[in-house]
Amino acid sequence: MRIPRIFHPEPLITGSEIALSDDAAHHVGRVLRMTPGQALELFDGSNLTFAAEIVQADKKNVRVAIMENRTDNRESPLWLHLGQVMSRGEKMEFTIQKAVELGVNTITPLFSERCGVKLDAERLAKKRQQWQKIVIAACEQCGRNSVPEVRQAMTLEDWCAEEDSGLKLNLHPRASHSINTLPQPVERVRLLIGPEGGLSADEISMTTRYGFIDILLGPRVLRTETTALTAITALQVRFGDLG
Repeated sequence: MRIPRIFHPEPLITGSEIALSDDAAHHVGRVLRMTPGQALELFDGSNLTFAAEIVQADKKNVRVAIMENRTDNRESPLWLHLGQVMSRGEKMEFTIQKAVELGVNTITPLFSERCGVKLDAERLAKKRQQWQKIVIAACEQCGRNSVPEVRQAMTLEDWCAEEDSGLKLNLHPRASHSINTLPQPVERVRLLIGPEGGLSADEISMTTRYGFIDILLGPRVLRTETTALTAITALQVRFGDLG
């Protein structure tokens, strides 16, 4: 049986005893029904894993002893920043979950002219918290020990205008370049994925002004969530650690 992996939001110290967060305690104590003496693997985002043993467990509280730690680097040599124009409901959640599994380091939700999501500041803040929880759960599942960040949502142009030393890519169905024609080596990529209806002509011109290169994935038009994951996979195969 695989030892459960649990994220802890504070730095972990070997030889200490800690209480798990409320969410983690609920998962360990109520969902998994684990008991004192059973083993856990903890991580705190530092790229270390910590062997731990439950010393107390009930329905609300779980305390564990931190036994030892080791470095366990599962990160790709390719740094990927995904700028994703927000899609509705489960599509956005699916994109975030799978992007983390595929090795994305940073995710920025974006507003564009054809973005179908309309949220006020309060609901957007709640969404960001929910998305970050999805990131953590994906790390627990896939074995990553560094936790990607879901940044605050911003406008497409503000995101494109940010300084970045990496290669800037915009997926476009009528582009003349493909990922296979990109020069090597590439260590950083800022990847823009537009909405279901695509970017407007003005937005495409704007991305070009900020140094983005239009690239093509293939002859078929993909849904936005399919586009993101296909592009990330292709980039990891060419420049990262897949394949």
